[in-house]
Amino acid sequence: MASIGGPQILLHSPSPSLKLKLKLKPSSSSFLLFPKRIPRRTFCSINSNSAPHGSSSIVTNLLHYLNHSCTQFHATAEAKQQLLAAGFHMLNENKDWHLKPGGRYFFTRNMSCLIAFAIGDKYNVGDGFHVIAAHTDSPCLKLKPKTASCKCNYSMVNVQTYGAGLWYTWFDRDLSVAGRVILRTGHNSFVHKLVKVDRPILRIPTLAIHLDRTVNLDGFKPNLETHLLPLLSMKPEDTSLESNSKEKNSALSSKAHHHRLLMQVLSDELNCDVDDIVNIELNVCDTQPSCLGGGNNEFIFSGRLDNLASSYCALRALIDSCESPGDLASENAIRMVALFDNEEVGSGSVQGAGAPTMFQAMRLSADMAHGVHPNFMDKHEELHRPKLQRVLVIKHNANQRYATSGITPFLFKEAGKIHNLPTQEFAVRNGMGCGSTIGPILASGVGIRTVDCGIAQLSMHSIREICAKEDIDIAYKHFKAFYQSFSSVDKMLTVDT
Repeated sequence: MASIGGPQILLHSPSPSLKLKLKLKPSSSSFLLFPKRIPRRTFCSINSNSAPHGSSSIVTNLLHYLNHSCTQFHATAEAKQQLLAAGFHMLNENKDWHLKPGGRYFFTRNMSCLIAFAIGDKYNVGDGFHVIAAHTDSPCLKLKPKTASCKCNYSMVNVQTYGAGLWYTWFDRDLSVAGRVILRTGHNSFVHKLVKVDRPILRIPTLAIHLDRTVNLDGFKPNLETHLLPLLSMKPEDTSLESNSKEKNSALSSKAHHHRLLMQVLSDELNCDVDDIVNIELNVCDTQPSCLGGGNNEFIFSGRLDNLASSYCALRALIDSCESPGDLASENAIRMVALFDNEEVGSGSVQGAGAPTMFQAMRLSADMAHGVHPNFMDKHEELHRPKLQRVLVIKHNANQRYATSGITPFLFKEAGKIHNLPTQEFAVRNGMGCGSTIGPILASGVGIRTVDCGIAQLSMHSIREICAKEDIDIAYKHFKAFYQSFSSVDKMLTVDT
């Protein structure tokens, strides 16, 4: 229970054991921004102490964030560290929360979802939320529960596809693994740890042109079950770990399902014994770092821009909008950022946007947006072709694939105008399929006004995506302006009187 200037906020978690109940109803002043990257269709070392030539600090810090966020777990852990460093207090869903006006707080779920918020000094129950929602997951290959496979003297790793990736882009890349493991630390004692193997240990080779003469005419159409298995090594005799007498009666050990070599690589990285690893949850990831590119260093080349670019801009906007003691003095709302997992597969999980976590709190949806591709301009409607280096994109769809309404973009744009921040519009061509975001899920679930917006990008869902570094700076400024100015803008418009 938390007392805030008289009214109380009761917080419990949203599951049987973790209930989150805010006695804070989403009022007419609530608003949700969902930034999703708009596709426009390396892992280079970045010195965190010096910005790449011509880049802003937000771009430099984004590159650092991307290079430390190879999985949804790492992205959440990095966000957690930044919030702690900024003075936010970490909450535990299993305990009572003691909140106060002007306080800054956050909590994580499954270590892949994070919600952070700052309470305005003038907040009263029912005064609403100003929320930016994004997601931590990206299309990738994930290891199956049983990964050990052997073909033609090659040790292979069984993987499954996650989300709607451009899977042909994963061929002929220097790959590795990252994610989380469960370690045994003592008798009936276990701990969750993150792991990332920086060196390339996997590769999915393409077939030689001599054995597939028509590939350039017919297109590359790999079978996702049989052609997408990465090579690990050439030691078939070590196909799997043999069960020993200590493990025969243990239901906790899954090591017999994985190559001995893979488990040894993980144990070396974690500085533990192989027998201490009782479970793994790993993604395949590219080892090339995120970096600046282009003739004038005007682009960002990276994996996972969708949607870590929006996530980072939203996170920094929240932190920077309330870093000084007086920043929340006149605020009567709660400023919030929500980073969900599992958006790429429908958000239907305890750590996804479909869970009650957000349904009891939120408002602004941020994802990436499809920028116009110079080689495929006909894929865009003529008057709605988002361009890179042209400001944030507001996304519209009459069939509610995006949650933007007639009112919400007006309010968002008015907040931007105060800070001289223009926008551009996107609508899909009639007859073409349209992607979606967590915006409609949140808007319908909690009845909160929502606008879908995004940063224009190319190569969306490829293993290497592209966006303009200038747009990162603009998105950050838009999100910060939203937190700082929306309360005053919202008072200017009257609807449903």
